[in-house]
Amino acid sequence: QVQLVESGGGLVQAGGSLRLSCAASGRIFSINDMGWYRQAPGKQRELVADITSGIVIKYADSVKGRFTISRDNAKNTVFLQMNSLQPEDTGVYYCNAAIRAYGEAYAMNYWGKGTLVTVSS
Repeated sequence: QVQLVESGGGLVQAGGSLRLSCAASGRIFSINDMGWYRQAPGKQRELVADITSGIVIKYADSVKGRFTISRDNAKNTVFLQMNSLQPEDTGVYYCNAAIRAYGEAYAMNYWGKGTLVTVSS
């Protein structure tokens, strides 16, 4: 019914840039927070950045100053511009959103399947 699909991952050298996109589709009434998480094997999934419907933004300390999150409400899409990438940024990046669908009383949390980002030295 409601689906999140990420795109834009890939292989990049240290110092390079990537732009991730996540589009939500389905019978969507409203979207509250949208954000990005990442996870590497053997490590916990961690918050990278999130943005509320009121455009209040939060970044992990490790990416502050290098990554920029934004959203296009008309297209139900959230972006993550990643600059000055480092090997430590390598992982699967997951899109997350709190979405209220038509016919539902409350918003629910949804996850995309993830997109792989690999940063080489």
